[in-house]
Amino acid sequence: MTRPSVVVLDYGSGNVHSAAKAIEAAGADVVLSADRAAVMEADGLLVPGVGAFAAVMDSLQAVRGAELIERRLAGGRPVLGICVGMQVMFERGVERGVETEGLGEWPGTVAALDAPVLPHIGWNTVDAPEGSVLFEGLRDERFYFVHSYAATDWTMPESSSIRAPKVTWSEHGQPFIAAVENGPLAATQFHPEKSGLPGIRLLSNWVRSL
Repeated sequence: MTRPSVVVLDYGSGNVHSAAKAIEAAGADVVLSADRAAVMEADGLLVPGVGAFAAVMDSLQAVRGAELIERRLAGGRPVLGICVGMQVMFERGVERGVETEGLGEWPGTVAALDAPVLPHIGWNTVDAPEGSVLFEGLRDERFYFVHSYAATDWTMPESSSIRAPKVTWSEHGQPFIAAVENGPLAATQFHPEKSGLPGIRLLSNWVRSL
């Protein structure tokens, strides 16, 4: 069988190579690229992200990443965001008093967690909803988080004509959104590529869905 093709968006984020290796291990043929044709033609697009929300948005804009992501989603073409690559899918991010506009695919704000210790570094459990594709076969597994900021409210209005998104939660000081599956757009706050076998299995679930 032909392996699905995945482009890892190469826009200067620091973890593109580890993400690419993990997606390859999960069963995809992988290319690191920001080329428009390559991004649009791939079966899946992975948007990694590390560092500050504003810096990731600046880097995405420099390669017209926002436009590429929007066009793929408009055509029902799968996109997976990881860590800050998930955070920028929300309307805005607030870091150290600076508010930055996000991609606006989901309503809400990414802000600092209310927790006694930040950053949140290490393995943590998640509470995935029934019917999740990403977490199929992964009940009670732990995943690796490295972050101080997160979305803590899911405020997208429900629609009778669109399948309700599946939202996965975790907790560090307070509940926060650990993953979202919303039609062609999926994302995780944790790093599957740093989460050992459970992370590879999660990525395999996504690859098989392409």
